[in-house]
Amino acid sequence: MKQTLGLNLGQTLTMTPALQQAIRMLQLSTLDLKTEIQDALESNVMLEADDGHDEIDSNEAAEARKREREQASGKDSEIPENLPVDADWNDIYAGSAAPASPAPTADDEDYWDYRQANLSSTPDLHAHLTWQADMHSFTADQRAIAAVIIDAIDNNGLLLDWDDVGARIADEFEIAPERVEAVLLAIQDFDPPGVAGRSLAECLAIQLRGLPADAPGRDLALTLVRRESLEQLATPNRDALARRLSVSRDDLEVAVALIQTLQPHPGEAFTQHESDYVIPEVFVTRSAEGWHVALNADIAPKLRINSQYLALIKRADKSADQTTLKSHLQEARFFLNSLKSRNDTLLEVAHCIVEAQRAFLEYGEEAMKPLVLRDVAEQLDIHESTVSRATANKYMQTPRGIFELKYFFSSHVSTTDGGSASATAIQAMIKRMVATEAPNKPLSDSKLAEALLDNGIRVARRTVAKYREALSIPPSHERRRKAG
Repeated sequence: MKQTLGLNLGQTLTMTPALQQAIRMLQLSTLDLKTEIQDALESNVMLEADDGHDEIDSNEAAEARKREREQASGKDSEIPENLPVDADWNDIYAGSAAPASPAPTADDEDYWDYRQANLSSTPDLHAHLTWQADMHSFTADQRAIAAVIIDAIDNNGLLLDWDDVGARIADEFEIAPERVEAVLLAIQDFDPPGVAGRSLAECLAIQLRGLPADAPGRDLALTLVRRESLEQLATPNRDALARRLSVSRDDLEVAVALIQTLQPHPGEAFTQHESDYVIPEVFVTRSAEGWHVALNADIAPKLRINSQYLALIKRADKSADQTTLKSHLQEARFFLNSLKSRNDTLLEVAHCIVEAQRAFLEYGEEAMKPLVLRDVAEQLDIHESTVSRATANKYMQTPRGIFELKYFFSSHVSTTDGGSASATAIQAMIKRMVATEAPNKPLSDSKLAEALLDNGIRVARRTVAKYREALSIPPSHERRRKAG
């Protein structure tokens, strides 16, 4: 074996404790942030609450942050002015020469330290899926694709807009659609069973395939969810269906009973039910000058460096107490800068959302515009994952009510005039059409698709069915029966 000495050039991004803290703090919910701040106040003598504060708005925030930086900074500080919270796992650990990113092992301390720093104390469905994607033996590119797919999964655990999402990913990564679907199929094997189903039928089929092959009724149940309309299974008289499938009525009932044990909304288990109210982090109001965006300063106390302890540090003393105070001062500055980065990013993202969704704020759901994470990321020149963290578990209070920030994002659906419409707006149209239909003559999915086409929106009947199911609207024959 011949040994040689070579020189390789490359760039790596070190995940410092300060950057870990900034990224983790960005994705904290309001309640988690309050807990984080309270813990910091109790554990760090260099931090104290500044009770004399008003609402931080987009005009006053810059001056307030400037004063805070001047108070918190020192000549011997090694903390950067702005922490780069726009960091992605693949950006940090994917080697430039390595074609694949191997699955982490129990010995990868840097990996597990980073994952621990990025997991919220109350992980939601997307955090749970992201953790599994990080554990999976994806390549670096596949992991990036998985991140986009996971972000598109709704809170019910379904992926109803796959046609649009899949095409966008293939275009963005310049790869064949088959490679994108391969990553999707891998995610469909994640927990919870049925996640990332592109329809209710596929969601149920995924769960059935996960059962033992000899489970009673499994094969027939798979046939039913793949080939038959799920609406037919809800009818009490299934004799005709049994004859058509050449199975006994008893076998059919076993299969139907098995289907009824499945979870149509696999993400529901991850929905937080701890409280019946939410605290908005962003306020949106309207005045004669236009729309105004402000952060809610009342959700947590404003912090500052304790001036008395800061004066003690300036003494030329090398005692143990002095060393401890200096350590606390550095941690306090880390914390203040992380909090500032969080507020800055959240305010910038909120401004982008309000600018993009002015029509919704003025006219309602049917005026919602298509908006994806990439749109905001490109406008702010940050990573999509940063936008995702900034919008997770955070709420905006508007004149139309309180909405989760993620509510304002929806996929693009092409219109007949070459434009695009928001999936949220289309669902609102469907809801309105159903609400105003004749009780004795409810609109079928085909009729709803025709009505949407009259409004310039071309969608397939199966897409209408997906949106209707997402709205928990029964099919037309059930609506007719209830009306009767």
